Amino acid sequence: MKDSVSLCRLILLLAILTLLPWGGGGSLGVCFAQSPYLQAVDEYVPAPGQFVNTLPVTTADDTPQTVAQKCTEAIAGDYTSQSHGMITLGAWGGYVTFHFDHPVVNVPGERDFAVFGNAFENNAEPAIIWVSVDRNQNGMPDDEWYEIKGSEYDNAATIHNYELTYTYSGEKQAVAWTDNQDNSGSISRNKYHKQEYFPLWLTSKGTLTLTGCRLPDNASQVDNGEGGLMWILPAYEYGYADNQPNSNREGCSVDISWAVDSKGQSVTLPYVDFIRCQNAMNQTCGSIGETSTEIIGAEDLHPDATTAISPIVSDVLTPSVYAIHGERLTFPRRGINIIRYADGKTKKIIIK
Repeated sequence: MKDSVSLCRLILLLAILTLLPWGGGGSLGVCFAQSPYLQAVDEYVPAPGQFVNTLPVTTADDTPQTVAQKCTEAIAGDYTSQSHGMITLGAWGGYVTFHFDHPVVNVPGERDFAVFGNAFENNAEPAIIWVSVDRNQNGMPDDEWYEIKGSEYDNAATIHNYELTYTYSGEKQAVAWTDNQDNSGSISRNKYHKQEYFPLWLTSKGTLTLTGCRLPDNASQVDNGEGGLMWILPAYEYGYADNQPNSNREGCSVDISWAVDSKGQSVTLPYVDFIRCQNAMNQTCGSIGETSTEIIGAEDLHPDATTAISPIVSDVLTPSVYAIHGERLTFPRRGINIIRYADGKTKKIIIK
């Protein structure tokens, strides 16, 4: 799986270097068909919640790697398939990071990718969407993250640089939390979901601290028409995951050009390699419980796009490709390929 991801990114990089002068110009052609659906989950760190450890099913024996694989099995591929699954992000701050089998290109004037959840009318559980470029070309989501600027970014009630710590209090106990706004509360248990709510593979750490952005509460109670009250959670206008119903493709879609840095300044990203969805709601709605984002899949809206694109990577990482017997290649081939970087480091990849 990682080899195929590395191959795709390497092909993209080599094509850029072959077709474009340094700094841009020309056009980039993708040389093979690419899947429009997400390929794999890289990270899964849910906050405590009533669906945690069941979507997907996890145990104390799991590791970050095995839970990521379980999430991949649940949400990778065609999200419209009847066999497709769903994952929960738990309460505020829980997140999932994923990638496609190719970089997602920023096509000017168009929305570039969509993320799908289980939202329906008046039941939105919005997640902030973040994007990142694999600048260090190590195939891992460890570079700078940029927030997709949704409709509530400038809302006075939105809290940027929000931080919250969950504390494991013991088996099947309510999970207490404190935040950096001098608030505290808990993720309470209910009679419908009897499993442990704290991520089982993280209980040994005792606490879980998450940082990000908190959106304003969207929940309120209204007359249900039968003499009682019901909770409604209206959607925000645009820019979030699990916010609009999946039937509203535009509402589920984002433009990479909406990305901003940590200071709120717009950034120019010709493409992105990783996408992260992070629950942005810290609210509890009575018997419904905590507001928890669910994700079922994602789609690149133009996987075969051809566009002008400027390489972002440093020239010290510009690779050359060789066959096992030493022949220099334009692109990697099936079999063993040797990747040699300008700094002298080499890497072997096997293309099946």
